[in-house]
Amino acid sequence: MSNKKPELTFKYVFNYGYNPTYVNGAQGGFSPRGEMVINFYLERQPLPESISHEITPQGAIGRETGVEPEDLPNSMVRFIDTGVVMSYENAKVFHAWLGDKLREVEELHKARASFENSAAAGQA
Repeated sequence: MSNKKPELTFKYVFNYGYNPTYVNGAQGGFSPRGEMVINFYLERQPLPESISHEITPQGAIGRETGVEPEDLPNSMVRFIDTGVVMSYENAKVFHAWLGDKLREVEELHKARASFENSAAAGQA
């Protein structure tokens, strides 16, 4: 008899439009149905809707005379491109998985720092 345990292989299928997106923040909470809603955003300075310049006597673009909106220097944009919705149970599993991945990278950082601080670091 074989002692091989039953196994299951997952195949990953990517949407044709799959395109990883950089994010530097998230906002969300729980829906009325108890599902976790997370909206990921990229925080950045806004672009103006328009900029006006004077025209010099030579017909060239001169100094800036106006910017719309006027509060542009005091504004920031949180551009939301994607979000996820998951059950409470899946949120707990995701939390554990993310914690594991963070511990892995922390161990790599410790190993790198230990190597760089050793007497043999950088010697061939």
